[in-house]
Amino acid sequence: MTVLDELLTEALNRGASDVHLVPGLKPVFRIHTALEAMEHYETVTPEMTERFVLQMAGEARMKKLREQQDADFSAELKGLGRFRVNAHYQRDVIAVAFRAIPQDVPELESLHLPSAIEKFVDFPRGLILLTGPTGSGKSTTLAAMIQTMNKRHAHHILTIEDPVEYELISDKCVIEQRELGQDVPTFASGLKHALRQDPDIILLGEMRDLDTTSAAITAAETGHLVLSTLHTQGAAQTLERIIDIYPGAQQNQIRSMLSNTLQAVVTQTLFKRQDRKGMIPACEVMICTPAVRNCIRENRIHEIPNIIETNRAIGMCTMDESIKVLCLNGYITPEQAMGRAVHPKALHRALCA
Repeated sequence: MTVLDELLTEALNRGASDVHLVPGLKPVFRIHTALEAMEHYETVTPEMTERFVLQMAGEARMKKLREQQDADFSAELKGLGRFRVNAHYQRDVIAVAFRAIPQDVPELESLHLPSAIEKFVDFPRGLILLTGPTGSGKSTTLAAMIQTMNKRHAHHILTIEDPVEYELISDKCVIEQRELGQDVPTFASGLKHALRQDPDIILLGEMRDLDTTSAAITAAETGHLVLSTLHTQGAAQTLERIIDIYPGAQQNQIRSMLSNTLQAVVTQTLFKRQDRKGMIPACEVMICTPAVRNCIRENRIHEIPNIIETNRAIGMCTMDESIKVLCLNGYITPEQAMGRAVHPKALHRALCA
């Protein structure tokens, strides 16, 4: 077993979500959100990180890394699991960040998500967005949704990812996974050609720019179900981010298109559980009702949080309500709840009531 294999094996055995290799420091694991230096390993050197990248990625990606200073790819540890890897330069030497990807796709019902999300997998068309910061569980939720579709329906599912994370095995569905840089040059190009590949469902790793966003919305408009992610905090901010990507003259048009195609926005954040080991998500859920669609079309996005608050009966949920439930059920501490609340004072009053 190589040093890298030994390091990653220990990370998986200890339940680490991330591994950081920075020259001049000991290897660092992120275990349940906390960083922990692995003092029993030797200090990382530039020669080690360069050797590790070459071992995992080969000469072609090493060349790309030297040219572009960043490279994303996936790596597999036989029999244990896979990692999403980012190699990058810092202070003129290579550093590497690993994100652990479990071998098995979790069942959707095991993720402690709002029940409304399970209904989204039966939508025939439209756009569903998973949002939240890096490491909030978006990729896991999307993989679990695809897995549920795979068991329920006979669809053609096409994913375009950077890089491919969970390996999805075709069951009732035919699943194809394309990796950015290896199977397809850009998200926008992959989406453009996807429309000629007879997909029913398209999973797009991230809506990064105008071309990708435009292609995703067009795909949803033409009768496909499109799932994607954004690094935004809440439904209202997500809508504003999408609209602001477009030039001013096109923003009324995109509001109209979004109001017709968007089905739901789910925002996630992960908490370290206090009742046992592990993580648990809090979620804001916005479902596109006629009232939400009117707000998008008429540029009244500031009213959407109130609509979410008053439509709990149909499965909508604010982030603070989700956090409150986790706290009252003993999954997280009041201090954790206050630290992530959108409106800490209001949440404090609700918890003390």
